[in-house]
Amino acid sequence: MTDESDGVLHTLFRSDQGGHEQVVLCQDRASGLKAVIALHSTALGPALGGTRFYPYASEEEAVADALNLARGMSYKNAMAGLDHGGGKAVIIGDPERIKTEELLLAYGRFVASLGGRYVTACDVGTYVADMDVVARECRWTTGRSPENGGAGDSSVLTSYGVYQGMRAAAQHLWGDPSLRDRKVGIAGVGKVGHHLVEHLRAEGAEVVITDVREDAVRRILDRHPEGVSAVTDTETLIRTEGLDIYAPCALGGALNDATVPVLTARVVCGAANNQLAHPGVEKDLADRGILYAPDYVVNAGGVIQVADELHGFDFDRCKAKASKIFDTTLAIFARAKEDGIPPAAAADRIAEQRMAEARPQR
Repeated sequence: MTDESDGVLHTLFRSDQGGHEQVVLCQDRASGLKAVIALHSTALGPALGGTRFYPYASEEEAVADALNLARGMSYKNAMAGLDHGGGKAVIIGDPERIKTEELLLAYGRFVASLGGRYVTACDVGTYVADMDVVARECRWTTGRSPENGGAGDSSVLTSYGVYQGMRAAAQHLWGDPSLRDRKVGIAGVGKVGHHLVEHLRAEGAEVVITDVREDAVRRILDRHPEGVSAVTDTETLIRTEGLDIYAPCALGGALNDATVPVLTARVVCGAANNQLAHPGVEKDLADRGILYAPDYVVNAGGVIQVADELHGFDFDRCKAKASKIFDTTLAIFARAKEDGIPPAAAADRIAEQRMAEARPQR
């Protein structure tokens, strides 16, 4: 057994980041499927979380990511007021090279074998069309197309929730929720980020964007010839003078020992999961006077949408629930101030309390 495997098992069984109920390793040689399904908690109900399809450097890295993401979903679902626990799945490999119908069907059979303990949806590398395929083998699949009884693209309400989190941060910090004339930097203008640009421009915010894909940047600039500008990379973006809000909307780990000291923004509020690279970063942000809106709180619009799909999707009902992210974020900032702790720690306390209160009832 390698040291890396020891590290994963330590996380699962012995560290504060562990405590997962179940981890399933899935393999279907015929289709090439290798996947990990991690269930962190079902205290509040069936675990709910997306399927990430990504070319991990190693199987150990994939397991570690699944564990981290599943744990984050427990907290996200608790803070969103959903009757769901947290789970996440990762499929190992480059989706551009190995994603096939046969592979997705095999994955659906593995999810179905859990008998409803895990409900899946889209994530990085998976899309609505993929969930339509998975659903052919597994009824515990959300994020499907409207034609197949689903809610469609969940990034619409994810971006709306992040926008509400930004408004709450503005209210807390500047005494006014308006983002008009605020300068907002967005790293990643893909699924969620491009919708976020629309919300911000509609309110009159100035937006600075960056993305590793030139076509994604060009699409935004062509649509918004005024009020939106682009920089070459994230390193440049976080150093941009006059930035009020920084929104990490790509992969996790954006807030780390290298980036936090050079951030110019007063607020961090974005859609990416697991933005804090390691424990302690939340204190580093607070020490610099940077207000951090916990990622799993503000990006919960998508999971609110897919959870509603299980009960007969209604967009207006979902949007009303996602609007409450404004109030939830404000409550976290108030709790943080009251307890003298960073907002991320305050959110964890509230989520843990809800999960702990639910356990005896199940």
